Amino acid sequence: MRIVGIGASAGGLAALEDFFRNTPADTGMAFIVVQHLDPTQKALLPELLQRITSMPVQEAQDNQRIEPNAVYVIPSNAELRVVDDRLKLEPPHEPRGMRLPIDVLFSSLASAQGDRAIAVVLSGMGSDGTLGLQAIRATGGLAVVQEPESAQFDAMPRSAIAAGCADIVAPPGELPERILAYATRVSEPAESERPQSSPSVKSVQPIEPIIAILQHKTRHDFSLYKSSTLFRRIERRMAIHDIADFADYARYLTENSQEVQLLFKEMLIGVTRFFRDAEIWEYLHDEALPVLIEPLPTGYHLRVWAVGCSTGEEAYSLAMVFTEVLEQLGRSSDMTLQVFASDLSSEMIETARRGRYPHTIEEQVSRPRLERFFIRHEHDYQIHQSIRDRVLFAHHDIILDPPFTKMDLIACRNLLIYFDPMLQRRIFPLFHYSLREQGLLLLGNSETVGRLSHLFAPLKPSLRLYRKQEHESIRRSDFLLKSFPPLSNLSREQPMSAKNQPSGGADNLQSAADYLLLQVYSPAAVVLNREADIVYISGRTGKYLEPAAGKANWNIYAMARDGLRAPLHKALQQAPLQREPVELSGVAVQNGEGVKRVDVIVQALREPAVLKDMTLVVFRDAGAVSRNLPSGDAVEPASDDSRSEDIQQYEQAIERLSEEARHSREELQASNEELQSTNEELQSANEELTSSKEEMQSMNEELQTINTELQTKLDDLALAQSDMQNVLNSIEIAILFMDQDLNVRRYTARAASIISLRESDVGRPLRELTTVLEYPLLEEDAREALDTLKVSEKQITTHEGRWFSVKIMPYRRLDNVIDGVVMTMVDITETKKLESSLREESGIKSSES
Repeated sequence: MRIVGIGASAGGLAALEDFFRNTPADTGMAFIVVQHLDPTQKALLPELLQRITSMPVQEAQDNQRIEPNAVYVIPSNAELRVVDDRLKLEPPHEPRGMRLPIDVLFSSLASAQGDRAIAVVLSGMGSDGTLGLQAIRATGGLAVVQEPESAQFDAMPRSAIAAGCADIVAPPGELPERILAYATRVSEPAESERPQSSPSVKSVQPIEPIIAILQHKTRHDFSLYKSSTLFRRIERRMAIHDIADFADYARYLTENSQEVQLLFKEMLIGVTRFFRDAEIWEYLHDEALPVLIEPLPTGYHLRVWAVGCSTGEEAYSLAMVFTEVLEQLGRSSDMTLQVFASDLSSEMIETARRGRYPHTIEEQVSRPRLERFFIRHEHDYQIHQSIRDRVLFAHHDIILDPPFTKMDLIACRNLLIYFDPMLQRRIFPLFHYSLREQGLLLLGNSETVGRLSHLFAPLKPSLRLYRKQEHESIRRSDFLLKSFPPLSNLSREQPMSAKNQPSGGADNLQSAADYLLLQVYSPAAVVLNREADIVYISGRTGKYLEPAAGKANWNIYAMARDGLRAPLHKALQQAPLQREPVELSGVAVQNGEGVKRVDVIVQALREPAVLKDMTLVVFRDAGAVSRNLPSGDAVEPASDDSRSEDIQQYEQAIERLSEEARHSREELQASNEELQSTNEELQSANEELTSSKEEMQSMNEELQTINTELQTKLDDLALAQSDMQNVLNSIEIAILFMDQDLNVRRYTARAASIISLRESDVGRPLRELTTVLEYPLLEEDAREALDTLKVSEKQITTHEGRWFSVKIMPYRRLDNVIDGVVMTMVDITETKKLESSLREESGIKSSES
């Protein structure tokens, strides 16, 4: 059973009627309606909707089981949530005017149903529902929005569309058909993820053009993702656009760049929450982290990497747990902490950087942690600045970009499940390289290191927590350099042990020999671009270059070993100015084995075209055979005295720059504090104004809803009045209705022929009206009937000789209140004539007898 959450506000009744008027009664879905209601009035919405649909419509009850083919409506003054398959009602947590009941429902629906959830935003003012739709989309659910042009109030639909979280936009009457078509075509996740139903390698061919378009447009390669994931998420976008064929969807992508971005975001959908799987966080807090931190020296800088951080919940959870453990061990003052959080989605990174989360996180975070690490606002919680400062968010593709290094803990939870096994086996060595000795690797519940147990030893297998093991082939400093070209260029069929070898095998002796000579006996060299970034590496460069600490940096100045950086800078500045190469001889380079002399050749490249404006840098150990160059083209090796002077000048320059940087930092700090103070004042004023605006807006929406409901009732009353008027006019009885003061309230057309009545006489006293009845005691009898509640019935004649039976009785309302009198006048002239003739005949017979 899918559950459809529907949010509406001002103008929402008409949209709801259009929606349910076009919704079949046997969809198999349940519908939950949330509307902004006056908390002091009982809602009329259930009975109004019941007239539109044959599905049962009822007001939601606490702990009520949700049944298919039924409609549930939120009651007044309540918040409605979905927990598992039941409805939960709670008193509102916010004051009137600040409540966002639609966001509350949608967020709970996202948690309860995941990618089966469907949310609909209809007419209304404000932005309620936008955050909830973002939660729905984050879990892979369907977000549906009413077309703003068809809404009486378009603020809520436009807010959702502007936030980029609307999958379907259409008039309310068309939405049910689009939702049903989507639900019919999208496969169930539980089925598509089963091993036996996962598409084979051959079946991936239909979506290969789509993957190629994504890679071309977004630079990101999804070819190594699991086939079942790719199929399911592509099919979801196809169902939204009602496209049945993969080739047609590929053509649609080539014609719509916006759809490429939407599909890209679809591929990146991840599920996260604070302290997900509580058992692992308890183990980290109580056992694993204390053992990791206790032996570390004073002044140590802890480094943690949260891979695939999504909207930041897990990264902040790590920062909180590490903070608690440091305080528990009494090391918070002598150690620092930096959490690196990376994700492929720029949109999710921006959300994470804001650090603001809905009130629904109260279900995930304990009360002490909420009070300590969060600041509660009217609509959300904000991460405390002390935690925010310890988390650095970065846009990062683990398949394309170099990894962060020297980490104490890497958390990569439920990301690898989207990759195929070959890509998983290539990523684990990178994690191993990125961790320091005894570093920890934390995976998701469905992930393991597989056959790579020589890299990671299980610390707590059931919790997927591993400790790094030393491995010779990965401990070498040039491991990271040999990990490129990027992993995305790997073929699905490429085995784990494949090397970059020449094609042709043993039959091509010349190619094999050339390859061996180039790889083993050629000098180490690199090719640089204009920014001095390394774009190509040949041979073994580990003695001259090494990866810098932190996030990998491919700039040669960052990678050059001590003693090589300054001479390289001079040579790289000189090389573009001449056609001959620049040679540095006997440069002293510091490496792990001590100081060694190195010869360096720097050549600016002008051809072929592919290498134009690049620079070749060749390294040789001093004493190796070098090219004979004209003495004028070489840079002479510096003497010890000149080298000492250069070092002194560099030190002075560095000291001067450091001092300038310190002064600039102090000035910027002062300016920043002033701006922050001003910003806080403006923020406070803005929050007050926003609060007032939202209160007025909420009140206005409630009044709009009440007005709509009352207008519907008024229409019903007008229709009933028309029915009553037609009934009264169709009968042959003259009727006059009077109020308690005997003023005319209503009359029939027959009564107007007996008593002089016109439309303008409504409200006139009875005594002021003229009548053809010879009934001088009419007013007295009417007053008596009103006072005594007794019925008066008399036969009265008219000036023309006609007879009427005049009956006067009290007017009794449905609530048993006397509210006037009713006078009926029935023409009995014919009866009187018949009675007279019968009396005459009887008299004649009596006289004859």
